[in-house]
Amino acid sequence: MGSPVVLGIESSCDETGAGLVRDGRLLGHTVASSMAEHARFGGVVPEIAARAHLHALTPVVRSALADAGLRASDIGAVAVTTGPGLSGALQVGLAGAKGLAYALGVPLYGVHHLAGHVAADTLAHGPLPDPCVVLIVSGGHTSLLLVRDLARDPLVHLGDTVDDAAGECFDKVARVFGLPYPGGPAIDRTAREGDPRAVHFPRPLTTGPPEKRFAFSFSGLKTAAARWAETHRAAGRPLPVADGAAALQEAVADVLTRKAVAACTEHGVGTLVVVGGVAANSRVRALAEERCAAAGITLRVPPLGLCTDNGAMIAAVGDLLVRAGAAPAPLDVSIDPSAPLEYAALHPVAAGRARAA
Repeated sequence: MGSPVVLGIESSCDETGAGLVRDGRLLGHTVASSMAEHARFGGVVPEIAARAHLHALTPVVRSALADAGLRASDIGAVAVTTGPGLSGALQVGLAGAKGLAYALGVPLYGVHHLAGHVAADTLAHGPLPDPCVVLIVSGGHTSLLLVRDLARDPLVHLGDTVDDAAGECFDKVARVFGLPYPGGPAIDRTAREGDPRAVHFPRPLTTGPPEKRFAFSFSGLKTAAARWAETHRAAGRPLPVADGAAALQEAVADVLTRKAVAACTEHGVGTLVVVGGVAANSRVRALAEERCAAAGITLRVPPLGLCTDNGAMIAAVGDLLVRAGAAPAPLDVSIDPSAPLEYAALHPVAAGRARAA
């Protein structure tokens, strides 16, 4: 008999996702986004997000089951994002997951949201090579990791963002440029009509001390882009938004891919995996492909539908944990909105004590 069907639930920000995975294979998934409700505020409003999750959770789970051709009674385990993310949003997902696990009499697993992004690639390309380098570019996170066994081993941080992450830089500069929220897709669309060489924006932390070689900082790039826009407006000149977007996107893609390929080379790793929402950016994907090919490195990037937040990636982690024989979460498992990424399993308890299976 094979492994059980794992239901994954994701509710860390503004997408409510449910996915079903068994033996590394995606059976079905559904995502409901509240992005349109946040767009007029220029960013995610936590209270609106939590309310949207409350309304969407049950329909999303039902839709994922229908997509897979399964019934609730076919679920053998439930995995849920327990951090990091918005507190109210996480609570909605965890409460729903606990209720389902209890009603079905199946084990519950807490999952680290960023580990979910890493596991998303396995649904498209199979098991991760041991070892591989993973570049996570998701929302407020930009990290380079050395990954071995995702279900069993700690994730080794080679470098992390020290201020604004790549996604935050896109969102903040898009607002300055007068582009809509979310900024990443808007920058990508606008950049297609621009010249990336028209403006030279800085490449932060590409020079400096060796200990910073894999760290990321996009605050200075954000400031440079804002000052460029302000200079044009102060002089009464029209802002060449397409050129600015193209130049900004080129700078971000250059820094991300340069450091990621260097990390692979330094650690003797032959596979780079790029995951997270910013992995959907067309220039990041193209430049990663170009540089990996030149360096003889295999590049893996999930399909666009699995780059942004979704329940399938959480189910993928749950499936790995089940097959690895990991202990389920305790009954008093809670959330950790600012959980550091140490292990794929995230089982914090109400008292604030955290442990990973």
